[in-house]
Amino acid sequence: MERLREIFAQLKELSSPIDGKQTSVAMILAAGHGKRIKSEKSKMLHDIWGVPTVTRVANAARDGLGANNLILVVGIKALEVAQALGKAEGRVFEYQAEQHGTGDAVRVGLQALPGPNYNGAVYVFPGDMGLLNREAVRDFRNDFEKNPCDMIVLTADYQGHPAENYYGRILRVPAQDVEGRPSGNDHGKVIEIREHRDILAMSPDKPYRVEYNHRVYSFIKNELLNLPEFNTGVYAFMAQPLLRYIETLQTNNAQGELYVTDLISIFNNNGLTVRASLAKDPSAVLGFNNKSVLKEMEKIARDKAYERLKDLIMINDKDDFFIADAVIEQIIEMDKARAPLDIEIGKGVYIGPAVKLDKSVMIKNRARLEGNIILGENVKIHENVSLSTYPHQTLSIGRHSEILQGDIVKGNLTIGENCRIESSVNMTGADEYPTRIGNNVLIKGTSHIFGVIIEDGVWVEHSVLKCKYVERTARKDGTIQPIKYVFPLPEGLDSLHSLEKK
Repeated sequence: MERLREIFAQLKELSSPIDGKQTSVAMILAAGHGKRIKSEKSKMLHDIWGVPTVTRVANAARDGLGANNLILVVGIKALEVAQALGKAEGRVFEYQAEQHGTGDAVRVGLQALPGPNYNGAVYVFPGDMGLLNREAVRDFRNDFEKNPCDMIVLTADYQGHPAENYYGRILRVPAQDVEGRPSGNDHGKVIEIREHRDILAMSPDKPYRVEYNHRVYSFIKNELLNLPEFNTGVYAFMAQPLLRYIETLQTNNAQGELYVTDLISIFNNNGLTVRASLAKDPSAVLGFNNKSVLKEMEKIARDKAYERLKDLIMINDKDDFFIADAVIEQIIEMDKARAPLDIEIGKGVYIGPAVKLDKSVMIKNRARLEGNIILGENVKIHENVSLSTYPHQTLSIGRHSEILQGDIVKGNLTIGENCRIESSVNMTGADEYPTRIGNNVLIKGTSHIFGVIIEDGVWVEHSVLKCKYVERTARKDGTIQPIKYVFPLPEGLDSLHSLEKK
């Protein structure tokens, strides 16, 4: 009980009221853990292209609907999911203590509406649809608004062999009923979603007959199995009929749960209109229940990223790279304003969302850039380099500078122009002691630099410098005094004892 009070208190703190003036609300069903994913982490927090899947769904819903209103139904791992999304205007978290099906989850979520008279649209999304994008949501919204109905189901055409399609099939009203009469205005409306297991249980010789609007329609088993259109689990409703009929859902099924899909027949039986909207991109509406599908979705995301970038920059291995969405958008905008870019990305490179690139940047194999990193024009980052910052720090590297193989550069740090940081160098800048490297500086050998300021044109080799100011000193012959073999005095010698026998 104490744990429940803590969950409710924290969810309330992270929630902001729904704006009743907006004409739409998105609801994301994120209460399930996903047993088949076989992970301690909530299914909703597994990454798709560097972003938790539930965050991707939330962003797609917000951008596609053009509204901030968002209801998150959370359950198992509720606080982890809520904290990952964070607080935002118009975002409410509702707790589903026990999972009793999608219908129950929607019922719980509806408690967050501004009031019982809310007359807008409610869009329902699964939280594991990590490839969902604003375009797919926008198209769905447009279809709902241009073809008025009380409920609409987002569907997609299955791309594989029909025998491998385990999704529920969409049964639409055919052109004719069993008596051969045209179905007229009912043609194409949704009768129901027929589950795959129920189709398999049918006799090949006995058609499935179903009544719609006082007329009977017939489907044979093979016809149903070969229907490519399937239910994605995304729905839109007018709020008032949804509020009215959600309470009529029954648990008269093998699982003893409440299902959103049962609302189709309930709406139809009460003279309401149910339609379906076919997604243009089937991959955008994929969800996952296991690691293999998650991996396939990651591959699809990578393929889409490559397609967007392949003619703008050079990516050496299209199957092994990561460039965050924000950086992809940045590259596209740079190409519009400053093409050609001449950026090259090596195999296994990781570029996080806060990285800023410039023209002629080269990032070689397996380099990792994560944090607020700014690269100047013609910067070269070599193999296995690690560049990183904490969220509040910035690391910048000036034009024509080069970071060589295996270097670790991190923190509050600035490297000037035309610098060369050779292999096996470790450089760190702290908040209290930032590192500032001037222009035309060479650092080589096994050097460690922490909280250091180095003037222009200095050469540092095989040295450990901590919180030092390195001055550019000219000799009488005009050459610059190099900094070599500078090491601090040792500490802890009294703790060292020889193991050699006397």
